[in-house]
Parts: sequence; C-alpha cells; structure tokens
Amino acid sequence: MHETASNALSAFDIASILVVAAALLGWFNHHVLKLPHVIGLTVMGALAAIGLMLANVLFPALTLDNQVVALLERMNFTQTLLEGMLSFLLFAGALHVDLERLRQSWVPVLLLSTVGVIISTVLIGIACWGVGLALGLPIEPIWYFVFGALISPTDPVSVLGVLKEEEVPASLQSAVAGESLFNDGVGIVVFTILLGAAVTGAEFSIGEGARLFALEAGGGVLVGLAFGWIGYRALASMDEYALEVLITLAIVMGGYALCSSLHISGPLAMAVAGLLIGNHGVTYAMSDVTRDYVIKFWELVDELLNSILFLLIGLELIALVPGVPHIAMGIAAIAITLVARAISVGAAINLIPTARLKTKGAGRVLWWGGLRGGISIALALSLPAGLTRDLLLAATFAAVLFSVLVQRATLGRLIDSLKAKHSPAVEEGIG
Repeated sequence: MHETASNALSAFDIASILVVAAALLGWFNHHVLKLPHVIGLTVMGALAAIGLMLANVLFPALTLDNQVVALLERMNFTQTLLEGMLSFLLFAGALHVDLERLRQSWVPVLLLSTVGVIISTVLIGIACWGVGLALGLPIEPIWYFVFGALISPTDPVSVLGVLKEEEVPASLQSAVAGESLFNDGVGIVVFTILLGAAVTGAEFSIGEGARLFALEAGGGVLVGLAFGWIGYRALASMDEYALEVLITLAIVMGGYALCSSLHISGPLAMAVAGLLIGNHGVTYAMSDVTRDYVIKFWELVDELLNSILFLLIGLELIALVPGVPHIAMGIAAIAITLVARAISVGAAINLIPTARLKTKGAGRVLWWGGLRGGISIALALSLPAGLTRDLLLAATFAAVLFSVLVQRATLGRLIDSLKAKHSPAVEEGIG
C-alpha cells in the first residue's frame, strides 16, 4: 500500500518546500511589488493565504485545506522547529545591539522589557477575555493571558531601518533595539510559564510564577554569559573566518541544547550570548574579514527564518479557514494590543523619573513603533492544536499584519510630525 504524498515527505522535503516558497515570494516582491522586504514578505504571505483559501472555496475538489493540514501535521513545531528557531532569531538580533549605547538607557530598557511586558500581558489577557465572553467562545481564561504574553514582544528589525532613515538619535535607536531584544526573552519566559499552566490545567499562582520566572530567566542569563565568554575566547584565539562563523553557530546550537536539558530559557541565554559576541567579540576578537562574514551570515539566517515564519502562518490560516469568531478576535486584537502598548510604555518610562528618555516624543515613537513580528508568530504556531489555537493564531496574524502594514508604513510620518512640533530642540532628539 502506497503512502500519500504528504506522509512520504521527509524533513528535508518540508524544509525545501518552505525555503523555495520563501525565495519565490521574495523574488516576486523584489521585481514586481518592490516593497520593503518585511512589508513585502507580509503582503505576499497574506496574498498567498487569501489566494489559496479562495481556490479552496471555488474548487473544493482540490482539497487544498486537507493537503495543507497534512503538511503541517508533519511539522512538529514546538519540539523541532520553533524552539530552536527562537534562539537563532534572538542571537541574530542581539549581534546588532550596541552595548555601550544600551548602557546609557538601561533603566527604561529594563522597565520596558520587564514591567512593560507584564503589564501588557495582563491588560491584553483581561481585554481579550472580555471579548471572548462577549462572543461566547469556549476558551479557558488563562489562554487569553497566554496570547497576551506571545503578542507583547516587539520586533525592531524594520523599525530600526525607519529610525535610521529619519535620523532619529542613536540613544532612541538603542532603546528600541534593547527593549525588543530583552522583551522577547522575557516574553518567551512568561509565555512558557503560562502555557505550562494552561496545558496541564494546574492552578496558576503569582508566587509560583515568580519563582519559575527567576529560575528560567536567571539560569538563561548565566548560561548566556558563560557561552558568550567561551565563544569570545575561542574567536580571539584565531583568525579563520569559516571556523569563526562555525563557532558562533555552535554557541547557539550548543547553548540552546544545554538550556533545554536544564529547563531554563534558551532564547534569553542566546540574547545575552549574542550581545557579548556582537560587541566584545566583533570589536576585539575578529578581523575585518571575519566580522563581515559573521554579520552577513547571521543577517541571512534572520532573513530566512522570518521568511519561513510568515509563510507558515499563511499556511496555518488556509488550514483553519477563518470564520466570524476568528475575524472578530483579529479585529479586537489589533485595538487591544495598541491600547495595552500605550499604557505599558507610558507606565514604564513616565512613572520613574530616571527611566524617562531625553528624546522628545520618544514615548509615541516607542508606542507606534512597537511592531509585532516573527517571535509572536513562532510562539503562536507552537500552541497545541485545537479551536483555541486557531482563534489565537487568527488574532496573532491580524495584530502582526496591522503592525507591519500600517504602523511600520506610517512611523516615518509620525516622526516627521514630531520633528515639526519640536523643531527648536534639535539637540534633544527627534525635534
């Protein structure tokens, strides 16, 4: 008896399909749509999902939804793809964060990535719970807080491009990058703790949550420091670009494997290791040739993984065939995440005087520039299959789509308006 084509696909076949599809979409965007890559990738993923859903409705004999479901079932997201992917993404992002500039704004970065994430998680969870009750959705309350944790981390990649184009002060750029790097790590830890409680059905307590957070986050930071230092010493002992690129890859894969076995935060560990390698390693342990190869290698890794994530969430939407509840949750998620972001940013940088950024209008830039991206998609895809996952996936897709297509596209205009408003104080920042 012959296996179906979907069941016969190997891990290599699946990876090949995803990489080829991502490359084709990127090529089409570059030559036809000519949009900035992140926006083009999101648009192409959305159009591909909508096109395949329409084809499935118009030509039901093709059974595209069943074929996509069969393909997705072959991918063990949580264990084989997404857990490690998060570490790669955070290490790649950390390489570009200037540690010296980050030190200058460490108080607001610390508050935004800890207090801000927790406030955002709670506010989004409560608001989405209310929406779920209004829609009569059969979802346990804790799952709304799981969604709050996965949608709270921000993605700085496309935002930093806009900030550089608009000549925003380096201090604000570092604050945006630093906040995103650490709120990703913190958000993943909070997500993991809440997801564990949601899946097991165990009663969640703030005290137990705080203990687990300290254990996972603290352990992750220590492992990150250790692997970053070992990697730095190894890089400083040679000048062989191919081997040095391999060492950075070993740091991520070996470090994450150790964290996984110790049940501590691998993504947070790799964020810390990436900071060390991206600053001390790049400055003191690499030649110009090696530095160029390492940076370009990890830019490619980041680009590839984000491309695959946007494509995967498009495939998931085809498989679940969104209905009225999915659309309603998606629309509500957009408004809720914007309001929660505004409140969490305001609380983090305004309540404590030392946390205030000198740049005029920084709060509004941090609010509107708080885009959601690959990290949120990865976390949403790792949820256990079922109605709850489908609804939260739809909400995640809507929030990410809005942030990339609307917030990112209009962030430059917001900065221009702030410049015009505060034009006399050039030395202060945006104005």
